[in-house]
Amino acid sequence: MGSTDPPADGPSLERLSAVFRVYEARRDGDRLVYYGEPLVPRERLLDAAWPVFREHGYEVQLTTETGEYVLVAEPADTGIDGIPWTNVVLFFLTVVSTLYAGTAWYHIDAMESPLAALEAWPFTAAVLGVLLTHELGHYVMTRYHGVDASLPYFIPMPSLIGTMGAVIRMKGQMPDRKALFDIGVAGPLAGLVATIAVTAIGLSLPPEQVPASLMNNPDTIQIEFGYPPLLELIAWVLGEPTNYGPGQAVNPVVIGGWVGMFITFLNLIPVGQLDGGHIVRAILGKEQERVAALVPVALFGLAAYVFYVEDVSNASVLWVFWGLLATYVAYVGPANPIDDEGLDLSRKAIGILTFVLGVLCFTPVPIEIIT
Repeated sequence: MGSTDPPADGPSLERLSAVFRVYEARRDGDRLVYYGEPLVPRERLLDAAWPVFREHGYEVQLTTETGEYVLVAEPADTGIDGIPWTNVVLFFLTVVSTLYAGTAWYHIDAMESPLAALEAWPFTAAVLGVLLTHELGHYVMTRYHGVDASLPYFIPMPSLIGTMGAVIRMKGQMPDRKALFDIGVAGPLAGLVATIAVTAIGLSLPPEQVPASLMNNPDTIQIEFGYPPLLELIAWVLGEPTNYGPGQAVNPVVIGGWVGMFITFLNLIPVGQLDGGHIVRAILGKEQERVAALVPVALFGLAAYVFYVEDVSNASVLWVFWGLLATYVAYVGPANPIDDEGLDLSRKAIGILTFVLGVLCFTPVPIEIIT
């Protein structure tokens, strides 16, 4: 049985008395549990209780156990404890998968000589460089605002680029809109810096020579990338071409820049807990849900445009997939900060600029597969 005396390292009952009437408090392993009766609505309760528990080094949530309301507080973990083996293994597997994906762009026969895949390292460095920089942008901001988050998890995937991207998992409560905005916007902006650098390097490198055996083979599958305005702008500034004549293809490092732009646009879709959803939730508050409701409609409309007007079925399928995903993400909902006070004008301006940059990363037909 518990008691009404709080654990020694927990907040006093007096500090909670205005919002939560405690009738039992005890320690459960590393957790503190306070059973009681909420005296105010859930949002006001967490708004008052979260900073109190945070002072004592705990993250708190309101839940129910056997029909009783309980505040469950767990130690706030804002550091790395030991070697994150899951992150390390996934990163290693993603290095391998992107190397083998890169062999296709460098026309390397990895089946004949597996170690030859190492020659595709510039492609791997470009792709993982932009993804890692994007996720570290988020991670640094979670540490700055004291939000518990994991290191990046990379997702290896046999595909044209060898990966499905990377994510970090936020486990702590979001303290306020400023933290939500800073964490959401840091990834796209940091990733874009790396993307621009990778794209500029790739455009400055010599084009890749296409073997004559592929050029003369009628069964060869052609893959054409749709270059977004930002990539074309970088090429224009550098005075470098984005298309070459027969027998030559863009340097594979440029594809790494294309990946960065494509990932940036997708992450800035303003729905749920995507980066764009975080930014819009921070700027508009709960009005973000109205914006999110329109996103799947826009994506399905884009799919129809690409299919009927552009006549590119594979790109249409891509946007249908993202329309379905956006529907699910919108249903799950955005991250809700404890303190829902509005943002300052400077952050709002940065948010608008970020979306403008995101539009420059958009192309209706990102990729076309011609058989």
